[in-house]
Amino acid sequence: MPADAVSPAPPSFVLAAHCDLNGIFRGKRVRADAAGKLAKAGIRMPMSSIGVDIWGTDVLGNCLFDRGDLDGIVEPTGRGLLPLTWTDTPARLLPMWMRLESGEPFFGDPRRVLAEIAGRFAARGLTPVVATELEFYLVDPKAARAHPLVPLPEAHEGAGDTIYCLQELANVGPFLDDVYAMAEACGVSVDAAISESGPGQYEFNLVHGPDALRVADDTVFFKQIVKNVARRHGLAASFMAKPYAKHSGNGLHVHFSLTDAEGRNVFDDGGPHGTATMRHAVAGLLEAMHDTTLIFAPHRNSSRRLRPGTLAPTIAAWGYENRTAAVRIPGGPPQARRIEHRVAGADANPYLVIAAILAAALDGIEAGTEPPAPMQGNVYKAAGRAIPPDWRQAIEAFEASALVARLFPADFITMFATCKRQELAVFEAEISELEYRSYLHSV
Repeated sequence: MPADAVSPAPPSFVLAAHCDLNGIFRGKRVRADAAGKLAKAGIRMPMSSIGVDIWGTDVLGNCLFDRGDLDGIVEPTGRGLLPLTWTDTPARLLPMWMRLESGEPFFGDPRRVLAEIAGRFAARGLTPVVATELEFYLVDPKAARAHPLVPLPEAHEGAGDTIYCLQELANVGPFLDDVYAMAEACGVSVDAAISESGPGQYEFNLVHGPDALRVADDTVFFKQIVKNVARRHGLAASFMAKPYAKHSGNGLHVHFSLTDAEGRNVFDDGGPHGTATMRHAVAGLLEAMHDTTLIFAPHRNSSRRLRPGTLAPTIAAWGYENRTAAVRIPGGPPQARRIEHRVAGADANPYLVIAAILAAALDGIEAGTEPPAPMQGNVYKAAGRAIPPDWRQAIEAFEASALVARLFPADFITMFATCKRQELAVFEAEISELEYRSYLHSV
């Protein structure tokens, strides 16, 4: 990576961008001397630009085209200019989000969805303290399929799995150093990095904080930081949920606790089990898990990660210090008592993942519901309500759910479901290579 990659060199242009439903930046390149005008007036962009599909194609069936495909006002989030550089040309990213021309929030914008849910906690005098853990693979940028940087030995299926291997970290030391440097320059607080289970797989832990929007911002920015730094090192970073069939998938784990107006952790009962409030939050998470799986597994590839024996959950269950459960209560000192939600893939939109988790937890707290007994041992062998095992079922469950309608704004539900249905239709219209190999000359 060039020595000036995160230097304060004057930018020649600004990338003013919002984050769409799939977690992809979309926006405009403007002259650097126009940044002041952007900060005051924002820019106009079609509201439909937030709801495009994964290929960037308009989703014509969503509610926005029925309204005439109106413009929204995209304005700065307040984060300021970030040296989140894509190229060697000095540039800065200006993070934006969208509102209606009337000044009201536009709830097709995933950041607005999270802000609205964070406001529900504030109204109750509660503050979510949130952290994320993000996994990715470094792969050969020239290969059409996921291909490790180092060829794998053919000894067995697990060959190349090197979890917590210090040599794996050393092998990409300059890349990791530059990730930390660019993250610091962007104000993104990053903690530990580890070598994960798969070949060339790594995980970063982002530092917890009492601002859910800020943590979601940092997670979105960090994904782009990793991609950009990898590209500068001649690598490619993939957050695809399951790039290798025989190796672990990429997860986005979310940890959270709640503090009251005095800053006390309301999950802390002074012991290892947590408070009734914590259990109510767990109950809400389990109740919503089936119907909100589309948020955690939003793509055709996503459900491949949610399989038995992969350390990714398959049923709605919880447990203490149990990584085979969808919801885990980590050990440690009581004052740090928190919930870990382990369902989302790294391919999911961090704004929506955190929004779905917090909305479900608050729903359980407000209802005062109790979860089933915590599970011990291997949850993969236990009975329970299954997480939808395929994309179509996840879309249908999300779209038809009265619980989802209670948790989220209507515009978001319509736009997200319509987007995913359009993507599904594209995949189903494609005849795969495997189908041709299986049937063209045999039936």
